[in-house]
Amino acid sequence: MDMIRILAVDDEPDLRSLLRILLKNRGYEVLEAASGTEAVELVRSEPRIDLVIMDIMMPGLSGVEACAEIRKFSTVPMLFLTAKSETEDLVLGLNTGADDYITKPFVPAEVLARVRSQLRRYASLGALPQEGANTLTVGTIVLDDTAKTVTVDGEPVSLTPIEYSILHLLMRNPGKVYSTKALYEAVWQEEALGSEGAVAVHIRHLREKIEINPSAPRYLKVVWGQGYKLEGSR
Repeated sequence: MDMIRILAVDDEPDLRSLLRILLKNRGYEVLEAASGTEAVELVRSEPRIDLVIMDIMMPGLSGVEACAEIRKFSTVPMLFLTAKSETEDLVLGLNTGADDYITKPFVPAEVLARVRSQLRRYASLGALPQEGANTLTVGTIVLDDTAKTVTVDGEPVSLTPIEYSILHLLMRNPGKVYSTKALYEAVWQEEALGSEGAVAVHIRHLREKIEINPSAPRYLKVVWGQGYKLEGSR
Protein backbone atom coordinates (compact mmCIF):
# COMPACT_ATOMS: atom_id res chain seq x y z
CA MET A 1 0.00 0.00 0.00
CA ASP A 2 1.36 3.44 -0.91
CA MET A 3 2.31 5.76 1.93
CA ILE A 4 0.08 8.77 2.46
CA ARG A 5 1.90 11.87 1.19
CA ILE A 6 1.51 15.15 3.08
CA LEU A 7 2.88 18.50 1.93
CA ALA A 8 4.03 20.81 4.77
CA VAL A 9 4.24 24.46 3.71
CA ASP A 10 5.85 27.14 5.89
CA ASP A 11 8.58 29.72 5.44
CA GLU A 12 9.98 28.86 8.88
CA PRO A 13 12.37 25.86 8.67
CA ASP A 14 11.90 25.00 12.35
CA LEU A 15 8.14 24.63 11.96
CA ARG A 16 8.53 22.52 8.83
CA SER A 17 11.01 20.34 10.69
CA LEU A 18 8.58 19.92 13.60
CA LEU A 19 5.78 18.89 11.24
CA ARG A 20 8.09 16.54 9.35
CA ILE A 21 9.19 14.72 12.51
CA LEU A 22 5.64 14.55 13.91
CA LEU A 23 4.12 13.20 10.70
CA LYS A 24 6.95 10.83 9.75
CA ASN A 25 6.77 9.27 13.20
CA ARG A 26 3.17 8.36 12.37
CA GLY A 27 4.12 6.71 9.08
CA TYR A 28 3.33 9.53 6.65
CA GLU A 29 5.60 10.56 3.78
CA VAL A 30 6.31 14.29 4.08
CA LEU A 31 7.14 16.74 1.31
CA GLU A 32 8.15 20.31 2.14
CA ALA A 33 7.70 23.74 0.57
CA ALA A 34 9.12 27.00 1.89
CA SER A 35 6.68 29.29 0.06
CA GLY A 36 3.20 29.48 -1.39
CA THR A 37 4.61 29.52 -4.91
CA GLU A 38 6.61 26.35 -4.28
CA ALA A 39 3.52 24.68 -2.81
CA VAL A 40 1.41 25.44 -5.88
CA GLU A 41 4.07 24.01 -8.19
CA LEU A 42 4.49 20.86 -6.08
CA VAL A 43 0.76 20.14 -6.00
CA ARG A 44 0.65 20.72 -9.75
CA SER A 45 3.67 18.58 -10.62
CA GLU A 46 3.69 15.75 -8.08
CA PRO A 47 1.82 12.61 -9.15
CA ARG A 48 -0.02 12.47 -5.82
CA ILE A 49 -0.34 14.60 -2.71
CA ASP A 50 -2.99 13.49 -0.22
CA LEU A 51 -3.06 16.49 2.13
CA VAL A 52 -1.58 19.99 2.38
CA ILE A 53 -0.76 21.71 5.70
CA MET A 54 0.02 25.36 5.00
CA ASP A 55 0.79 28.48 6.99
CA ILE A 56 -1.45 31.43 6.21
CA MET A 57 1.12 34.20 6.58
CA MET A 58 4.13 33.78 4.30
CA PRO A 59 6.17 36.32 2.30
CA GLY A 60 5.42 36.47 -1.40
CA LEU A 61 2.44 34.29 -2.24
CA SER A 62 0.50 33.91 1.02
CA GLY A 63 -1.20 30.72 2.12
CA VAL A 64 -4.59 32.17 1.19
CA GLU A 65 -3.38 33.09 -2.30
CA ALA A 66 -1.70 29.70 -2.75
CA CYS A 67 -4.91 27.96 -1.68
CA ALA A 68 -6.89 29.90 -4.27
CA GLU A 69 -4.41 28.90 -6.99
CA ILE A 70 -4.43 25.23 -5.97
CA ARG A 71 -8.23 25.15 -5.97
CA LYS A 72 -8.17 26.03 -9.67
CA PHE A 73 -6.88 22.55 -10.49
CA SER A 74 -7.05 20.34 -7.38
CA THR A 75 -9.46 19.31 -4.61
CA VAL A 76 -6.69 18.04 -2.31
CA PRO A 77 -7.65 18.62 1.36
CA MET A 78 -5.94 21.65 2.89
CA LEU A 79 -5.35 22.58 6.52
CA PHE A 80 -4.25 26.08 7.46
CA LEU A 81 -1.84 26.92 10.26
CA THR A 82 -2.95 30.21 11.77
CA ALA A 83 -2.23 32.49 14.72
CA LYS A 84 -5.24 33.65 16.74
CA SER A 85 -4.63 37.20 15.49
CA GLU A 86 -5.15 36.13 11.85
CA THR A 87 -8.94 35.64 12.05
CA GLU A 88 -9.78 37.72 8.98
CA ASP A 89 -7.18 35.93 6.88
CA LEU A 90 -8.49 32.58 8.15
CA VAL A 91 -12.05 33.34 7.07
CA LEU A 92 -10.76 34.45 3.67
CA GLY A 93 -8.73 31.25 3.41
CA LEU A 94 -11.71 29.04 4.21
CA ASN A 95 -13.69 30.94 1.61
CA THR A 96 -11.04 30.22 -1.02
CA GLY A 97 -11.33 26.49 -0.41
CA ALA A 98 -9.33 25.40 2.66
CA ASP A 99 -11.01 22.61 4.62
CA ASP A 100 -10.00 23.28 8.23
CA TYR A 101 -7.41 25.03 10.36
CA ILE A 102 -5.03 24.52 13.27
CA THR A 103 -4.23 27.38 15.65
CA LYS A 104 -0.59 28.10 16.51
CA PRO A 105 1.07 27.27 18.79
CA PHE A 106 -0.40 23.85 18.16
CA VAL A 107 -0.57 20.66 20.20
CA PRO A 108 0.84 17.66 18.29
CA ALA A 109 -2.16 15.51 19.18
CA GLU A 110 -4.49 18.10 17.62
CA VAL A 111 -2.47 18.18 14.40
CA LEU A 112 -2.64 14.40 14.10
CA ALA A 113 -6.37 14.36 14.85
CA ARG A 114 -7.07 16.99 12.17
CA VAL A 115 -4.91 15.13 9.67
CA ARG A 116 -6.68 11.83 10.33
CA SER A 117 -10.08 13.51 10.05
CA GLN A 118 -9.30 15.05 6.66
CA LEU A 119 -7.77 11.85 5.31
CA ARG A 120 -10.78 9.77 6.41
CA ARG A 121 -13.14 12.11 4.63
CA TYR A 122 -11.00 12.30 1.51
CA ALA A 123 -10.74 8.51 1.37
CA SER A 124 -14.50 8.15 1.80
CA LEU A 125 -15.06 10.17 -1.37
CA GLY A 126 -13.25 7.47 -3.31
CA ALA A 127 -14.79 4.54 -1.49
CA LEU A 128 -17.54 2.33 -2.88
CA PRO A 129 -20.96 3.79 -2.02
CA GLN A 130 -23.58 1.91 -0.08
CA GLU A 131 -25.95 -0.12 -2.22
CA GLY A 132 -29.20 1.69 -2.91
CA ALA A 133 -27.84 5.08 -1.90
CA ASN A 134 -25.94 6.07 -5.03
CA THR A 135 -28.00 9.07 -6.15
CA LEU A 136 -29.71 11.71 -4.06
CA THR A 137 -32.06 14.35 -5.45
CA VAL A 138 -33.46 17.39 -3.67
CA GLY A 139 -35.24 19.81 -5.97
CA THR A 140 -32.90 20.35 -8.91
CA ILE A 141 -29.81 19.27 -6.94
CA VAL A 142 -28.58 15.81 -7.95
CA LEU A 143 -25.72 14.14 -6.06
CA ASP A 144 -24.27 11.01 -7.64
CA ASP A 145 -22.31 9.25 -4.92
CA THR A 146 -20.84 6.73 -7.36
CA ALA A 147 -19.29 9.32 -9.64
CA LYS A 148 -18.88 11.81 -6.76
CA THR A 149 -20.53 14.54 -8.82
CA VAL A 150 -23.12 17.22 -8.11
CA THR A 151 -25.33 19.04 -10.59
CA VAL A 152 -27.74 21.92 -10.01
CA ASP A 153 -30.34 22.68 -12.68
CA GLY A 154 -28.45 20.22 -14.88
CA GLU A 155 -25.16 22.10 -14.58
CA PRO A 156 -22.11 20.50 -12.91
CA VAL A 157 -20.92 22.07 -9.67
CA SER A 158 -17.35 21.67 -8.37
CA LEU A 159 -17.21 21.11 -4.60
CA THR A 160 -14.34 20.63 -2.17
CA PRO A 161 -14.38 17.41 -0.09
CA ILE A 162 -15.78 19.29 2.92
CA GLU A 163 -18.53 20.93 0.87
CA TYR A 164 -19.43 17.58 -0.70
CA SER A 165 -19.65 15.92 2.72
CA ILE A 166 -21.88 18.66 4.13
CA LEU A 167 -24.20 18.54 1.13
CA HIS A 168 -24.33 14.74 1.18
CA LEU A 169 -25.35 14.72 4.84
CA LEU A 170 -28.05 17.36 4.35
CA MET A 171 -29.41 15.69 1.20
CA ARG A 172 -29.73 12.37 2.99
CA ASN A 173 -31.98 14.07 5.55
CA PRO A 174 -33.89 16.89 3.83
CA GLY A 175 -35.81 19.08 6.25
CA LYS A 176 -33.79 17.94 9.25
CA VAL A 177 -32.19 20.78 11.20
CA TYR A 178 -28.53 20.27 12.14
CA SER A 179 -26.91 22.44 14.75
CA THR A 180 -23.48 23.81 13.92
CA LYS A 181 -21.99 21.44 16.50
CA ALA A 182 -23.81 18.42 15.07
CA LEU A 183 -22.74 19.31 11.52
CA TYR A 184 -19.13 19.71 12.56
CA GLU A 185 -19.01 16.41 14.42
CA ALA A 186 -20.78 14.50 11.62
CA VAL A 187 -18.64 15.90 8.80
CA TRP A 188 -15.27 16.37 10.51
CA GLN A 189 -15.76 13.14 12.48
CA GLU A 190 -14.32 14.58 15.66
CA GLU A 191 -15.55 16.46 18.71
CA ALA A 192 -16.30 20.13 18.13
CA LEU A 193 -13.96 22.00 20.45
CA GLY A 194 -14.51 25.60 19.44
CA SER A 195 -14.04 24.93 15.72
CA GLU A 196 -17.68 25.30 14.71
CA GLY A 197 -16.93 28.68 13.09
CA ALA A 198 -15.49 26.76 10.14
CA VAL A 199 -18.96 25.32 9.46
CA ALA A 200 -20.50 28.74 8.78
CA VAL A 201 -17.77 29.57 6.29
CA HIS A 202 -18.19 26.30 4.40
CA ILE A 203 -21.99 26.64 4.43
CA ARG A 204 -21.69 30.11 2.91
CA HIS A 205 -19.29 28.86 0.27
CA LEU A 206 -21.55 25.89 -0.53
CA ARG A 207 -24.58 28.17 -0.79
CA GLU A 208 -22.74 30.35 -3.30
CA LYS A 209 -22.27 27.29 -5.49
CA ILE A 210 -25.72 25.69 -5.36
CA GLU A 211 -28.04 28.69 -5.05
CA ILE A 212 -29.08 31.10 -7.81
CA ASN A 213 -29.34 33.84 -5.19
CA PRO A 214 -27.30 32.94 -2.09
CA SER A 215 -28.89 35.76 -0.07
CA ALA A 216 -32.34 34.29 -0.72
CA PRO A 217 -31.63 30.53 -0.84
CA ARG A 218 -34.06 28.00 -2.27
CA TYR A 219 -32.43 25.02 -0.59
CA LEU A 220 -29.79 25.62 2.06
CA LYS A 221 -31.46 27.57 4.84
CA VAL A 222 -30.64 28.87 8.29
CA VAL A 223 -33.01 28.07 11.14
CA TRP A 224 -32.18 30.92 13.47
CA GLY A 225 -30.90 29.80 16.84
CA GLN A 226 -30.92 26.15 15.78
CA GLY A 227 -28.76 25.45 12.74
CA TYR A 228 -29.09 24.58 9.06
CA LYS A 229 -31.35 22.45 6.89
CA LEU A 230 -31.84 21.57 3.24
CA GLU A 231 -35.34 22.12 1.86
CA GLY A 232 -36.89 20.97 -1.40
CA SER A 233 -38.76 18.05 -2.91
CA ARG A 234 -36.72 14.87 -2.78
